[in-house]
Amino acid sequence: MSIIKNTALILSLAFSLGAISGIANAEEAAKSSVHSPNQAIMHIEKAKVEIMHNDFVPPSEHLKAARAESEKVTGDPDIVKKATESLIEAQIKVKDGDLKGATDEMNKALELYKSLKSEQ
Repeated sequence: MSIIKNTALILSLAFSLGAISGIANAEEAAKSSVHSPNQAIMHIEKAKVEIMHNDFVPPSEHLKAARAESEKVTGDPDIVKKATESLIEAQIKVKDGDLKGATDEMNKALELYKSLKSEQ
């Protein structure tokens, strides 16, 4: 009789531990689905450096990469939308040769993305 009780106790402990680990894995998966703006920030910073060196092709490439990353960023939808719009404006201004305007737009996008990081 005690063997049956011990077996039942061990099985119930095993099942409860399995359930707890399943919940922990689900929470970890939910956290990993959040896409941080770090990659977008990195590309914007690189584009700013290239603009300061008056090199026109790489900033537009970094801005394209930042814009692609911005589509993956999760967080406050209004902030993400405004940051993406600033990146689009920066791309337009780089194409037009307005380096000061492009830098201003990139700075706006950086501020918005950094505000998203503080929320996470």
